Amino acid sequence: MVSRLGRRTFVDLILGGGLMASAVSFLYPVLKFIMPPKVAESLELTVIAGKVGGIPPNSGKIIKFGNRPALLIRTAAGEIKAFDAICTHLNCTVQYRPDYGHVWCACHNGHYDVSGRNLSGPPPRPLDRLSVAIRGDDIVLGRG
Repeated sequence: MVSRLGRRTFVDLILGGGLMASAVSFLYPVLKFIMPPKVAESLELTVIAGKVGGIPPNSGKIIKFGNRPALLIRTAAGEIKAFDAICTHLNCTVQYRPDYGHVWCACHNGHYDVSGRNLSGPPPRPLDRLSVAIRGDDIVLGRG
């Protein structure tokens, strides 16, 4: 037994389908923006961060290490250190503050010393440390 579709039911289905298609066409770009695609981690284990003379004492520099930022620091004593520049609290980018003499996260006022250990604020653990090697005049950073 085949039932006939009434005009009102047909119009309701057409309008409902159109509204549903419109909602999907508006929400899809928003969802694609909120959930960006996964970026593969670089297979590079080392990177040349710069020249030894290019970073003055008591300063810091953010550089790209794979697909993440790294923080290169030259302490007031001239020692060169490097860390993953991602705060361990909420993944904000940290920076070296010469006026404080240590690493600072602007998101929630987290403080780390120049060895990467927590001083104050909400970060739950120290910064991940990167290895630093000097090859000639180049500063070479590595993982582990």
